[in-house]
Amino acid sequence: MQETTTRRTGNRLTAALVRSPLEPGKYHDSGGMGLYLMVKPNGSRFWVQRIMIHGKRRELGLGSPPVVTLAKAREIALENKRSVRDGVDPLKARMEAEAIPTFAEAAHTVHKLHLPTWRNEKHGQQFISTLETYAFPRIGKMKVGDVSTADVLAVLAPIWNEKRETARRTKQRIGMVMKWAVAKGWRQDDPSMAITQALPKDKQEKVHRKALPYGEVATCMKVVESSGAGVSTKLAFRLLVLTASRSNEVRLARWGQVNWNAEGGPVWTRPADVMKAKKPHSIPLSKAGAEVLKLAKEISNSDDPDALIFPGTVKGKPLSDATLLKLVRENGYDIDIHGFRTSFRTWTQEKTTFPREVAEAALAHTIKDKAEAAYARSELMDKRRALGEAWAMYLAQESAKVVRIG
Repeated sequence: MQETTTRRTGNRLTAALVRSPLEPGKYHDSGGMGLYLMVKPNGSRFWVQRIMIHGKRRELGLGSPPVVTLAKAREIALENKRSVRDGVDPLKARMEAEAIPTFAEAAHTVHKLHLPTWRNEKHGQQFISTLETYAFPRIGKMKVGDVSTADVLAVLAPIWNEKRETARRTKQRIGMVMKWAVAKGWRQDDPSMAITQALPKDKQEKVHRKALPYGEVATCMKVVESSGAGVSTKLAFRLLVLTASRSNEVRLARWGQVNWNAEGGPVWTRPADVMKAKKPHSIPLSKAGAEVLKLAKEISNSDDPDALIFPGTVKGKPLSDATLLKLVRENGYDIDIHGFRTSFRTWTQEKTTFPREVAEAALAHTIKDKAEAAYARSELMDKRRALGEAWAMYLAQESAKVVRIG
């Protein structure tokens, strides 16, 4: 093995000397930093710093000219000396920095970590595909600790106006990756949080789902009841209105969810997988609501607890969401099925004295205030049963006023 020759220059190295042809060996820079230029027999050269770290002599590679100039090598060497003086091991710090993943690598890790917690496989796939499409081309190869607010802005700005919802989701998903990086100690902040003021505000008002005034709901129910729709479809619609439920909660209802012998009267408990908040929700049925289920039971004549209460035309399949919407639209009501929840909520505010929390519990709304939610553990079943009976009675009274012509 050929011995490396130490070649002293007498003075500090110069940029001209570094650029010139040199014999193999070590060319020391006499600046007190332990810096020297290593020249190999094959002509390759690179910077090395010999330095004492925690009482041990170590040699650190600082890169190769011309990428790392003499001035840059001296700057790095000085910074390393300062780090050692402050008790920091520059070699360990470099190894840790090299271990920091790129944004793309971090995103895939976060995706894998959260995959078991997402509602379904499609939702999980959307997380990574959105980032692959919009974020990776700009910041995917950057170290996750180096991504700045300006970089996130560059990702979102091109799509913010034309694809506002997609841009919001992209921002939220970038934020998830950044918060994970903060937790790992690879950065101090989430840059996606600081760009709200830099992006154009949405001037469009939120479009609410079309709903009927509560005074017209009974008329709508009577019109639907007189239509030529299937009996099961009409019963599903009636239960939806009486219980102020969401469409999928009714369409996916199964007989095993109904407890006919519950204290106080029948209770319909919807499982977490059909609820928006992903928590089970029980509804104390009014007498009118229970009557709807009894009629549906006579039609289905099934003792299978897993059988659908309101099956669709295809055996084993539920009614489609479009079926209920079509039911009201074809009978002259340009409204949304979800709007009957709004009608119910407005009625409770304007025509009853039931507390807000009772109406919110009836609608299975999540309490956003964490402090309030911590104390709101009661399901308020008795008060909600009374509210349901009052709603059913109001609809019955209004229905009695309707005079059908022709």
